[in-house]
Amino acid sequence: MTSGETLSRAMDSGEAAGVTGVVVVAHGGRSVSSEPTTAIQPAVLRMVPLARAIRHALRGSGAVVLRPRFQLRGWNGEQALPVHDLVAILDDIASRFGPVPVVLVGHSMGARAAMRVAGHPAVSAVAGLAPWLPPGEPFGQLAGRRVLLVQGSADGVTRPEDTWAFADRARSVAEVTAVEIRGGDHAMLRRAGLWHSLAAEFVCRVFRLPGRGGQVAELLRTKATDPRRVVL
Repeated sequence: MTSGETLSRAMDSGEAAGVTGVVVVAHGGRSVSSEPTTAIQPAVLRMVPLARAIRHALRGSGAVVLRPRFQLRGWNGEQALPVHDLVAILDDIASRFGPVPVVLVGHSMGARAAMRVAGHPAVSAVAGLAPWLPPGEPFGQLAGRRVLLVQGSADGVTRPEDTWAFADRARSVAEVTAVEIRGGDHAMLRRAGLWHSLAAEFVCRVFRLPGRGGQVAELLRTKATDPRRVVL
């Protein structure tokens, strides 16, 4: 992965010694593209307020929120390039910080990559927002992890039915909470605060922090293995 809010920044700021956990926010991209990722692409910029909301929820906890960038914009078929990028940063986190819990929060293509690498020993939980989870996507690597899947009903890019089908399969190996946001779009601009709150509250629960409370907190306290999804 390339620079963004990177692991080296956390190290340079003197935070490394007191880090209690790490959140990696992974941006979206395109199914096919060899174009380099830049800081001003919309998919990258969309993660800025999301990461900010998570960081605000974690303030004072010692947890670090990282917002790296994939090297290229595309998934590119069997190459699955973002997966390799995420594995590299997870290895780096483990080597620098030791066995601290890591939560992956991915959007669209970033969610697909996050789900793929969730079996990494550093990962405790993974959240997929408007995830790209086509039929046949593997799920066995999610065993023992907490999983949050959030999909907007008006998403015209990734298919809600694919997300719910993936949730059903993943429940055989993991604790899965599935949430449908009424009218939610792929870019998470409609009802943006709800998308952010769900991600932040989920991270707080994984790190056993109090969070913000309210409807979202109550939702995430419900039995994760319920064979249904909650509509907000």
